[in-house]
Amino acid sequence: MGTQEDCDVAVVGASLAGCATAIFLARAGARVALVEKRPDPAAFKRICGHFIQSSAMATLQRLGLLQAIEEAGGLRSRVRIWTRWGWIEPDTETLPSSINLRREVLDPLVRAAAADTPGVDLMLDRTARELLRDTEDGRVSGVRIEDRQGNATQLRARLVVGADGRDSHIAELAGVHSRTSPHRRFSYTGYFEGPPPVGSPNGSIWMADPQWGAAFPTDDGSTMYAAMPTEERLPEFRRDPTAALISFVADLPEAPPILASTQVGPTIGKLEMPNVMRTPTAPGLALVGDAAFATDPLFGVGCGWAFQSAEWLADSVAAAVAGPGGTPGRESLRRGLSAYRRRHAIGLRGHAFLIHSYATGRPFNPGERLLFSAAARDAKVAGIFEAFGTRNIGPTRLVTSGLPRALVVNARHALRRRPAATIAPVRASGSVRATSVAVPAGHTHTNRESVQ
Repeated sequence: MGTQEDCDVAVVGASLAGCATAIFLARAGARVALVEKRPDPAAFKRICGHFIQSSAMATLQRLGLLQAIEEAGGLRSRVRIWTRWGWIEPDTETLPSSINLRREVLDPLVRAAAADTPGVDLMLDRTARELLRDTEDGRVSGVRIEDRQGNATQLRARLVVGADGRDSHIAELAGVHSRTSPHRRFSYTGYFEGPPPVGSPNGSIWMADPQWGAAFPTDDGSTMYAAMPTEERLPEFRRDPTAALISFVADLPEAPPILASTQVGPTIGKLEMPNVMRTPTAPGLALVGDAAFATDPLFGVGCGWAFQSAEWLADSVAAAVAGPGGTPGRESLRRGLSAYRRRHAIGLRGHAFLIHSYATGRPFNPGERLLFSAAARDAKVAGIFEAFGTRNIGPTRLVTSGLPRALVVNARHALRRRPAATIAPVRASGSVRATSVAVPAGHTHTNRESVQ
């Protein structure tokens, strides 16, 4: 049977989303058990990027983590994007910059902040085995955990939070609805020391449609180079991952200086990355971070959304889990979970639709070609594009603000590229006829120019 402990909230998973949830709820007055299966407080996620989008900067500030991240060496940065129409390099300062800090520094920093928060009990080396349920209505009422010796503890809680990642065991135990969609790229990354890429400390992304590469300068002076090719390139990476990564990045247009660099650390690959969307709530249960929504890492949204989803949940349920219990408390929690579910959908569903569509490995569709090409040609479109890419605005704002401007920009570009024509009146037999200069070979007159 083991021992039994009571808390207001049991959070399973002490990575970014779990720690942020624990900090927010403990500050609101809740008693939080933060459960982590790994025994080492300095453990970190190895197969993951570390780019925190600017949409999460206000959340980091509210958590009190932003200054600590910067003091640990976190690099403020933006992203420049190569396209076949040119570089997209927004020069706007209206948005906060994003920030980079290697996960081996970031994860222990955030976990220590959670452990130091009054009201948080960090329980390392414990694995969640079973969800406890109320005998009357079947709602989740806690979780049974075990240490390595098999010693069990029943954590009775008003709310259980699954923050245990893409393959969430808590979501599986709860039986929440889950949807997956295919991801037809794979990922290899490695850290290199050498000359900084152009634009450093800003990150650079190559949308070599449909292939993708990246260079992200990091806090220790190294650069993380990444490749996310489509599936047909997998055999060459399987034969020699390091050689294939170096060759792939070196072959990018206006390539970064990977050939002049020395690799530090291993080449890390991830071959299976299906997009997973789960219903983020059930009675007595909530999911945050990748446990609720694990999406294509190509767009670098995972770390930011881990922090933001924790904030959305805490804002929705804090009063219910830190206030009086009993029937009124249960009703308050039900309303809070419903509010979190709505906020999660509003914040992420539109982005998910577009991200999952491109994750199939397809080339750009006409709308994407329109927006990428216009953003490379026009500073205003580039600014709107940056706001969307950093998840400060959603797809609706992108379409209503960016699409009309992009149409105008590309129409003007097409007109500028049209061959000059001279119309001269020629008098013949008392009539006037029009003549024009010859059109150079390979050019045709059209009323519009398609985006290529």
